[in-house]
Amino acid sequence: MQNFRDYYEILGIARDASAEEIKKVYRRLARQYHPDLNPGNKAAEEKFKDIGEAYEVLSDPSRRSQYDQFSNFWNRRGFLNRNVRQPKTWDNRTNGDRTSTQDFDFSQFGDFNNFVDQLLGRRKESRVATAAPPSSSSKGISADAFRPGSTKTTYTISARANRKDIEARLTLPLEKAYTGGLERIRLEDGRSLEVNMPGGMVTDQRIRLKNQGVEGGDLYLIITVLSHPFYQLEGSDILCHVPITPSEAVLGGQVQVPTLDGRVKMTIPPGVKSGQRLRLANKGYPGDDDERGDQLVEIQIVVPKNPSPRELELYEKLRQIETFNPRADLPV
Repeated sequence: MQNFRDYYEILGIARDASAEEIKKVYRRLARQYHPDLNPGNKAAEEKFKDIGEAYEVLSDPSRRSQYDQFSNFWNRRGFLNRNVRQPKTWDNRTNGDRTSTQDFDFSQFGDFNNFVDQLLGRRKESRVATAAPPSSSSKGISADAFRPGSTKTTYTISARANRKDIEARLTLPLEKAYTGGLERIRLEDGRSLEVNMPGGMVTDQRIRLKNQGVEGGDLYLIITVLSHPFYQLEGSDILCHVPITPSEAVLGGQVQVPTLDGRVKMTIPPGVKSGQRLRLANKGYPGDDDERGDQLVEIQIVVPKNPSPRELELYEKLRQIETFNPRADLPV
């Protein structure tokens, strides 16, 4: 089959993968091969397009069912037997959570691109050697706009002749970027949209809103996550500095530490040093594989600025009896 693309193989998933698994793998691969993270890398750009096309088909139960039926038909008959029924439209009868397409004539498609064009609503008019001249009701677009190939295809996009993708920047505090959820945004054209944002967003991530651009195009939100006065992102780990008293440093004990999920108790070991880092497992930021990193707690030993008379008295007694000399091993 000419131009056939195995979407399951492209995403590296099993054919019975769940919708949640497909979404998880897609997010990881989309970040890995995103053009913004691979500038000038044509191979990564093509891989990114294939990943997006695969997800667009497999994430929709109806499209996935039609694709599976098409793949089975191709593998079984090789498009050599044309003695099948030929209805003109998809049969959308449901069967569980997948859509039945057994009555559709898959043999009408000369190659795989023809099938995908119809599946994704790319309205094909005719095959020509050169681009057709534009008219008042349609606009010719080369097939290269969708996928490189050895032939050119003219597409009719009469209802979306002036469609255009647009971008808008959205700045979020770290806590909101972490939790996601509903966010109301106002665009330069005056529109106000309420968007259900995903969790674990990072700076320069692009969020696609279908059909919210110009004339049915898409809107891409480019995310900026504000720096935080307490938390600092280090990949999928979160670094913070927690002050403790001299007595806590010597004796150890439990202290309350803020996290993005709320305060948790952390045990300070006796004899901890200033600058030493302790780890709170799985309290970091979601990574590319949706697995959370750790929260790194850097200890800062802080002395009291205005100790009480009683505290000064006890510190004086401690000085008289203490045996520890931190300057005993100076090299000079």
